[in-house]
Amino acid sequence: MRVCSLISVRERIVLGQPLAFSVRDAGRLLLLARGQVIADDEQLEALLKRGAVVEVEELAAAIQPTRRLDPEQRLARLPAEWERVGHDVRLALGAAPAQMAAAVHGSTDLLLSLIDASPEVALSQIVRQSEGHYGVRHSIQAATACHAAARLLGWSPTEQRRAFQAALTMNVGMLDLQAKLATQVSPLTAMQREAINEHPLRSAEMLAEAGIDDQDWLVAIRQHHELPDGSGYPHKLREVEPLAELLRYADIYTARLSSRANRPAMSAMQAGRELHQMAAASPLAAALIKSFGIFPPGSIVRLASGEIGLVVRNGDKAHCPQVATLTDAMGEPRMSPLLRDCARDAYAVAALLPLQALPMRLTDEKIASLIGAG
Repeated sequence: MRVCSLISVRERIVLGQPLAFSVRDAGRLLLLARGQVIADDEQLEALLKRGAVVEVEELAAAIQPTRRLDPEQRLARLPAEWERVGHDVRLALGAAPAQMAAAVHGSTDLLLSLIDASPEVALSQIVRQSEGHYGVRHSIQAATACHAAARLLGWSPTEQRRAFQAALTMNVGMLDLQAKLATQVSPLTAMQREAINEHPLRSAEMLAEAGIDDQDWLVAIRQHHELPDGSGYPHKLREVEPLAELLRYADIYTARLSSRANRPAMSAMQAGRELHQMAAASPLAAALIKSFGIFPPGSIVRLASGEIGLVVRNGDKAHCPQVATLTDAMGEPRMSPLLRDCARDAYAVAALLPLQALPMRLTDEKIASLIGAG
């Protein structure tokens, strides 16, 4: 990541107006996400004294007034921005207590802006697994899933943000252990099991030490592994807050969508079926399943017509998405995709396919563009 000092671009800052670029500290930790504001001279001077920097690539994109990106180009840039924000989240979750709260809020602002830009592309980022630190990737995916479910449930913007942040930070107490366990095939050691059992309390303690004082957020993290029959941990509670319940379901569901050393990734259909069997009576689990659908955006499917296409959005029914067909009925690539409504019998989904089933290469940028166009 190439950076330049904030003082070198001081003339591009208008106090009280949204920033065209993110501001980071000398260690590259996100302080202010693009779109936030520097309120006054006092705040600006404090940032300059801290040695704040700006990412050169982001700055270059912000200062090209003659090149206006069309909607498809903006959508095509989203996968790269999702990948880049993973670095910010890793720094935020590993930050020192004095910096963690601000870094988590900054990363939240950035991630929520990406979700707002395209909720469907956000879901596709979960379905189409990316590389990187498993603990960080899982935190982002669980947070995105919680936000989608909370929005579907009609929770307020404040509640949606709290759900997102609680999921993003619920495993901060065992982040690196998560990454290790994703590739471990041997049984848990006694020390690992102890760390797992203690991580709800450890995560909440770390956040409180960092200055997070939202008790609903902290309580949800402490309770997110408790179970209705009292067999959960760490306190074997039988009654938990709804947010804690949502965190647990999102944790389980998104983990199923990721491959591990001892099992392949599940499809959304398989993961949804397991979650439904586990919590058939829960409206929170139902909202999580419905927000993804059986064939979430980013899935590759074959239709009853023989065409192969990319799911671009959910339909009115879980098994009837909207699909951009990329081949004709004979499997030959189309020059221009056609949008199919799978609620029609002729275009019903016949099979879920791997990306390799396509007779052409489909980049993440192209996938995002197709999803946005759909």
